[in-house]
Amino acid sequence: MTGQAPRPLDGITVVSLEHAIAAPFCTRQLADQGARVIKIERPGVGDFARGYDERVNGLASHFVWTNRSKESLTLDLKHADARPVLDTLLGEADVLVQNLAPGAAARMGLDFDSLHARYPRLIVCDISGYGEGGPYATKKAYDLLIQSEAGFLSVTGGPEPEAMAKAGCSVADIAAGMYAYSNILSALLLRGRTGEGSGIDVSMLESLVEWMGYPMYYAFDGAPPPPRAGASHSTIYPYGPFATGDGGTVMLGLQNEREWALFCEGVLEMPRLATDDRFDANFKRSANRDALREIILGVFGELTADGVIARLDAAQIANAHVNDMTGVWHHAQLAARDGWREVDTPSGRVPALVPPGRSSAYAPRMDAVPALGEHSEAILEALGYDAATVAHLRENGTI
Repeated sequence: MTGQAPRPLDGITVVSLEHAIAAPFCTRQLADQGARVIKIERPGVGDFARGYDERVNGLASHFVWTNRSKESLTLDLKHADARPVLDTLLGEADVLVQNLAPGAAARMGLDFDSLHARYPRLIVCDISGYGEGGPYATKKAYDLLIQSEAGFLSVTGGPEPEAMAKAGCSVADIAAGMYAYSNILSALLLRGRTGEGSGIDVSMLESLVEWMGYPMYYAFDGAPPPPRAGASHSTIYPYGPFATGDGGTVMLGLQNEREWALFCEGVLEMPRLATDDRFDANFKRSANRDALREIILGVFGELTADGVIARLDAAQIANAHVNDMTGVWHHAQLAARDGWREVDTPSGRVPALVPPGRSSAYAPRMDAVPALGEHSEAILEALGYDAATVAHLRENGTI
């Protein structure tokens, strides 16, 4: 765009052997910051996330979310003519990201040690379920399975044994993608000082276990873990959803005794409840949550959701609407902050959220979601392949 201020990763080229969510989510963050991301996909099939659903004008919701601002190059890495193309790309690249099946990259000579000898400035980021080495290294890993292995399911859902629940989005993939992104940024800074690329090994398991730090320490040294509490907090009360008289639901949260007194006086209009010896400390409120819940629901049952929120706001008690996806698309705060842009896709323009973390120095890159192989010819021609050679590579199935 004419007049665009420089972005942090302008001039950085990323080659990605990616599919599903973790690696594409990582590389989309890099593209947001100005990096050129060349996404290598299988001819005729592409990233299998392209086929997850057809909810965005015939395109897959996961794919549209994680793949804007990239170039798609179709390349059959098992074809003999493909490796020279890949090698030429890597010779010009700054970063290689891959989340292929366990061991696949190493079998193709795409492990860091093999590549570092040829491309000493190349940063290589491997994203996998369990990381290199150890008894789980070759085990298949999907988001739900990592949520299970990381203990996430043990603290999520309702209290009944059968009521455990997974997160409604791919938290293990997202965690791994973000750690890959931040580690790549760190590796670029390090290379600026040393001149050397480095290898990065990111596992979904370790990424999500890091996020589980609170429940793990809560259960330290064999102590009982936090109980599953649905949408409520397992150890702080009142903190969670409460029904209102008009059939709505309000989410609220108290953090300290000052807020508890304000809640009793200004919201429940029962100031003496603040000193009730069943509820005058958080651990007591948590232990007696059933009794307290009945009191709260009795008051809220006489009010609308908007009426409850008005009281909560007046008392400066943290609260939130319980939005569905339509509510989020039309969220007043996102609209007021000009939080949406339109990006092109092969099926027309769609809205996209401005990346979190706004900078006063530059605007994030928010370009089109690519069609499968959309940029193959242009990329190859830029590498020096003439039109006849490109046509030959297409005819023999290399691209």
